[in-house]
Amino acid sequence: SIIQMGQLIDDVIHLARVTSTELREQDVDLSAVARVALDQMKQADPERTVATMIRPGMIVRGDGRLLRIALENLLQNAWKFTGKRPDAMIEVGSRQQDGERTYYVQDNGVGFDMEFAGRLFGPFQRLHRSEEFPGTGIGLATVRRVIHRHGGRVWAEAKPGEGARFSFTLKAEG
Repeated sequence: SIIQMGQLIDDVIHLARVTSTELREQDVDLSAVARVALDQMKQADPERTVATMIRPGMIVRGDGRLLRIALENLLQNAWKFTGKRPDAMIEVGSRQQDGERTYYVQDNGVGFDMEFAGRLFGPFQRLHRSEEFPGTGIGLATVRRVIHRHGGRVWAEAKPGEGARFSFTLKAEG
């Protein structure tokens, strides 16, 4: 439809901007960013009951605007793909893994088959039909772009019907 095409064009322009703007390093409170984003989703969709857990005090070094875009994209996906669950759960946390700090957004939504995980972060790659779950397929490409610009990595783990966990690292972290 025209509306979907307009959204797609906006998303592509957005992706280009994420790539070209200069990084402005600052302390970013990922916990607060996640809280605000999830509160906005709850207000926009008040009929839904979603249990949320956010680890407090996740302060990182990076570009606040870009990291907010990345985290919001991950959270919007978690929100979208838990839509059919009455017991929806979204967790934002961090852990020490192989000597580096890893941040993650985890949900108990529809998940996906790991066989397709490699395609997830490419622009326009979608694992679910648009009729089931709307979207343009740009969100995760944007997330990857932002994390790579911060010298980090991003990856996903999931099981069909059991949910997904998207994890990322940021290079500035010790």
